[in-house]
Amino acid sequence: MALEVGIVGPSGGGKTSLFTALTKTGGGEYGKTNVGMAPIADERLHALARVVKARKITPATIRVQDVPGSGTAQLGNLRQVDALLVVLRGFGSGATPDDDLENFKLELLVADRDHVERRLERVEKQAKSGDAKVRAELDELRKVLAHVDAGGALSDYPGSLPGELEPLTTKPLIAVVNGPGGIDLKLEAELAELPDEDAEAFRDGSESALDEIAGRLARSLDLVTFFTAGEQDTRAWTLRNGQTALDAAGAIHTDIARGFIRCEVVNWQDLVTAGSHAEVARQGKQGLEGKTYIVREGDVLNIRFNV
Repeated sequence: MALEVGIVGPSGGGKTSLFTALTKTGGGEYGKTNVGMAPIADERLHALARVVKARKITPATIRVQDVPGSGTAQLGNLRQVDALLVVLRGFGSGATPDDDLENFKLELLVADRDHVERRLERVEKQAKSGDAKVRAELDELRKVLAHVDAGGALSDYPGSLPGELEPLTTKPLIAVVNGPGGIDLKLEAELAELPDEDAEAFRDGSESALDEIAGRLARSLDLVTFFTAGEQDTRAWTLRNGQTALDAAGAIHTDIARGFIRCEVVNWQDLVTAGSHAEVARQGKQGLEGKTYIVREGDVLNIRFNV
């Protein structure tokens, strides 16, 4: 399942422009919930594709959700995302992105506090059945609510939060200022609708600001990128740092994970330098690993399986 990011922030800040720029969908609709897939640019992917003469190149993606407005009702739709991109207005007279960010963080705190209270009311009714697991959650929720009411945040709660809470304040929060000193999201949205070659020509060799956002996301989510390099399709994938070859197999297809036998592993740079899978193996730079192998940044995996 793709990682998911929610685009949030005060109305009119440029959330839908960021969605359009990231997903290259031809335009999100203002005032509506927009959902799309954002490709993650990676030059290593093209270098690998040249080595194996790939007919298709598929970048890694992140699922992006743009929710209109703000407030508790809108934020409640984003409890299952992995991170939040908060867009702040940096243009026009009176723009105060730093103040807007602090106000938005307060909104998250209030939304989480209300969510805990509603969950507590629900569990109190369920606990009348005498179920020990429900009673344990009830006790923990009372402690959580007391912690929040005393001025604490869910992110610094000393105990273990009930899994059903899915708090907003514990998610990575990445601020994007739209305007001078930040990113011109209107321009980025317009460039996203152009062919890649034309957009690159317009930038005249300078890097897209969106690549910097993707890098901040990858760091905040502690992601590693691995590759599968074949003639039919050379593709990039993401995993959480510390996940295994079996997790990588599952990311590709559940059948591959189910029938996992072994995994051939080579560093992407070694493969590009050697010029072929056969040559990199001849040089002794290809490893043979099992299910528990921890996937590293830049690994090229060839997973052998039998269904």
